[in-house]
Amino acid sequence: MELHTDVREQYLDFAAYADGSPCLRDWALAVADDEELLAWLAGLPPLEQQPNLVFAAARWHGVAAPGPYDGLRAALLADAGAIRGTISSRSTQTNEVGRLATLVPFLAELGHDPVVLLEVGASAGLCLYPDRWSYEWHTAAGPVRAGEGPRLTCEVTGELPATSVPGVAWRGGVDLNPLDVTDDDAMAWLATLVWPEHEERRARLRVGIEVARHDPPQLRRGDLLELLPELVADAATHGPVVVFHTAVIAYLETDDRARFHQMMTELVADGRCHWISNEGKRVLPEVTRTGPEVPEEMATFVLGVDGRARAWTHGHGASMTVLS
Repeated sequence: MELHTDVREQYLDFAAYADGSPCLRDWALAVADDEELLAWLAGLPPLEQQPNLVFAAARWHGVAAPGPYDGLRAALLADAGAIRGTISSRSTQTNEVGRLATLVPFLAELGHDPVVLLEVGASAGLCLYPDRWSYEWHTAAGPVRAGEGPRLTCEVTGELPATSVPGVAWRGGVDLNPLDVTDDDAMAWLATLVWPEHEERRARLRVGIEVARHDPPQLRRGDLLELLPELVADAATHGPVVVFHTAVIAYLETDDRARFHQMMTELVADGRCHWISNEGKRVLPEVTRTGPEVPEEMATFVLGVDGRARAWTHGHGASMTVLS
């Protein structure tokens, strides 16, 4: 979804992506028509106005979800500072391991086994463990399975590019605020970010946390635009590097998105790494434009490999349409 737009548009856009959560979809649509609450949100810094952050902060402080919009509205408008404090001190670092089901076929297609993984916007690094999960892709020809470990499933339209699960020689990442998987408070916040009706995703998050706690990733704190070339060079001492990210670049301003795209294009052209991106359809327009035109009404992520669109994917990894 798009974050750098006016508040009402943010909430309408979020509602389109939140089709799997009737509660949050209804809340977002109601906010978009509530002038008083829009004014309250407009008093927050731009990146703190985002729906998932505001809704999670309200839930963190006891607003029932699923629950009526009136409960959310009353809590925000009567807030004495507690909810606003959580909004300003936390961020939407959703660490959805389900997305691995859409990433792994394209990771395996690159042909490196083992591979070196460097995640941009890693949060707690839970998506750095594709080798610790098994996969079941539901295709027109029937289910395709690979890997060992807890199972992730994905509905697939089109032909999978690969169906193996490469090993991982080294795993690390960068984040402005990397989360420690051993910090119970930080992990409780991640659980709150999961949409209220999604018990299966919450259970999957708990498994992902346990996986990472047994072998914590190497995460660096800092600005991806400043650190990434250095991190790629360091990671390359362990083997072929794949830089990847999911639902991260939307947090950058438009000019910084362009800088990131240019930087990754140059790193790939120089043979220093491969690049797998998985972002909302408007976030990296240069990548989106390399594939078929995305219908305006379709809320989808676009998965790219080395700057070329290869699939349309569900934001939580539940499905994908392979483009080529």
